Amino acid sequence: MRLAIMGAGSLGTIIGALITRNGGDPVLIDINKKHVAALNERGATITGEMDLTVPVKAITPDQMTGVYDVVIYAVKQYDNDRALEGLAPHIGPASVVCTIQNGLPEAAVAEVVGGERTIGCAVVWGATWIEPGVSMLTSPADTMGFDVGEMDGAMTRRLQSFAALLGLVCPTAMTHNLTGVRWAKLVANAAYSGVASALGCTMGEVQTDPKALLCAAHVANETIDVSGSLGVSLETLGGKDLRGLAFSNKGELTEALLLHHAIWGRQGALKPSMLQDLEKGKKCEIDAINGAVSAWGKKVGVPTPVNDKVVELVRGVEKGLRGPGFHHLKEIVLPSLRLLK
Repeated sequence: MRLAIMGAGSLGTIIGALITRNGGDPVLIDINKKHVAALNERGATITGEMDLTVPVKAITPDQMTGVYDVVIYAVKQYDNDRALEGLAPHIGPASVVCTIQNGLPEAAVAEVVGGERTIGCAVVWGATWIEPGVSMLTSPADTMGFDVGEMDGAMTRRLQSFAALLGLVCPTAMTHNLTGVRWAKLVANAAYSGVASALGCTMGEVQTDPKALLCAAHVANETIDVSGSLGVSLETLGGKDLRGLAFSNKGELTEALLLHHAIWGRQGALKPSMLQDLEKGKKCEIDAINGAVSAWGKKVGVPTPVNDKVVELVRGVEKGLRGPGFHHLKEIVLPSLRLLK
């Protein structure tokens, strides 16, 4: 089996290292030539919640040859046009492309490689790219997990094979409700990646600032409202029912804030990949995360004012019009809790 990990950034580096260590034979593909050189010369190094260096094989996209049977696709969504165009000649009729991207990525990938070749996977852990060849695992190792599923919810033989492959990295669950998994992860990403990127901080710093945490709570609440209007049945996250994050009065809000700590309290060191991109002066995935919530909210008639503001703030940072920081909190107007009954 020819296995490729396309987009070997913070997550891809760790996935490639662990699959290799545990008996797989992937090639890591990335556009960063210095990163590729370091991976080949010194191996893939994992720091943080894991201390490990594994020799790996790495190439740049122009060095791809032949057909890959399985592709773990981890490219940022804003690079889809370039990356998928380059990947297309290297997949065959029986190839499988599994997108582990943030947001709701399956449709965009399937449009290029075909729905029959596309499966999806939500990553339930975080990482930070440190330098060429080095990625930091920012989630406790015992909290790592994948949820993998077919777009139509079928429990296929290839899904079982892919789950076994990802099991070389961490516990992997197969789901018949990929849409529910994706929206559950979107709740987390919108609430914490979006807010933390606007504020320029880690997830833990969002949780320890009262207004920042309220912002995250409102973002999650809006995202759950939108998913409900779409008829999505949210899957659990970390074994917790995300419907408990929804609120319409002060009492429910108090319970929701406790659940925020219960679900994400151990992820405090995680710096969102969006913020990492902004710090490098690069584009980020705000349109695929909070922007997706806003766009779907408009389609179904659900107001998303806090998500909308987060999108505005992050786009301003992305364009160099402002810097990230907690001073943005004064611009985020939250629905008055006194009006919640």
